[in-house]
Amino acid sequence: MRAILKESTGPGLVMKDMPVPEPGADDVLIRVLKTSICGTDVHIDTWDAWAASTIKPPMIIGHEFVGEIVEMGSHVEGLKVGEIVSGEGHLVCGKCRNCLSGRMHLCPHTFGVGVNRQGAFADFLCLPKTNVWPVNPAISQDIASCFDPLGNAVHTATYFDVLGEDVLITGAGPIGCMAAAICRHAGARSVVVTDVNPYRLELARKMGATVALDVSKDSLLETEKLLDMKEGFDVGLEMSGNPAALRQMIDVMFSGGRIALLGIIPAEAQVDWTSIIFKGLTLKGIYGRKMYETWYKMSVLLQGGLNIEPIITHRFPAESYREAFDLMESGKSGKIVLEWD
Repeated sequence: MRAILKESTGPGLVMKDMPVPEPGADDVLIRVLKTSICGTDVHIDTWDAWAASTIKPPMIIGHEFVGEIVEMGSHVEGLKVGEIVSGEGHLVCGKCRNCLSGRMHLCPHTFGVGVNRQGAFADFLCLPKTNVWPVNPAISQDIASCFDPLGNAVHTATYFDVLGEDVLITGAGPIGCMAAAICRHAGARSVVVTDVNPYRLELARKMGATVALDVSKDSLLETEKLLDMKEGFDVGLEMSGNPAALRQMIDVMFSGGRIALLGIIPAEAQVDWTSIIFKGLTLKGIYGRKMYETWYKMSVLLQGGLNIEPIITHRFPAESYREAFDLMESGKSGKIVLEWD
């Protein structure tokens, strides 16, 4: 089968023939139809410090996919050959305190598809039956291919109640833009998205942002006045991983406001703890997707009218992966779909 992999240490990826995985008794073999490129895949391609300390080549990368079941192990029930599915990319132990309490997304023994075990950027993928999610036929395969990051956006955007609230999203990457659409769909009064990338800010507008603000040129405080916000933002969604963006978010939050943190903030980042304490802010770290409540929520949100179609900006045949990765790394794209079928 064709597969895109990190064959050795250092920058770059290769496509080469690899053996088709063989499913065990509890596994499902999936013929991959479409995949989407994630920021994690970009880190692996460019071979940054995180990738160098985490990835053990050779490793087939990728964890965002949609495909068709072609074979099932003898212990698999509730699924069928020919069914269109996506899948949770975090494999958990099922035995620890968090797993047994229904908090599998916080399992300390998690293995990541395309990170710690062979991934989805291939003609076939083998997954445990517990990680396979049937896709409602009403949902397009393009959207199903990016269920994983959509789940991150849903988990973050729905953690705090946004109905009637003013929401600030820092970072107009694909997940931040999807979160803007979710907040508007969930009844937020206004959704302000900040970034410095003109392409991504325009994408945020297409995804429903009330205001998409270039913070290198314009003022958040002036934007608050224009939107008739008397005392600041009610809910903040930090999607950028930028310490300056987090500090600015804290400055403009309403007293008693709530902040959900998905972006990975550098360990050495400084914030004004006095402001957090005196304002009585709530900060909540978000990791992955709740298994499997988030998968259910995003599926029914899409069936209920949530539109994230604009986030899919480019499609490439899988063989053109190098062009696709270069475009992703330029910052001039939303989600990029690789077509394997």
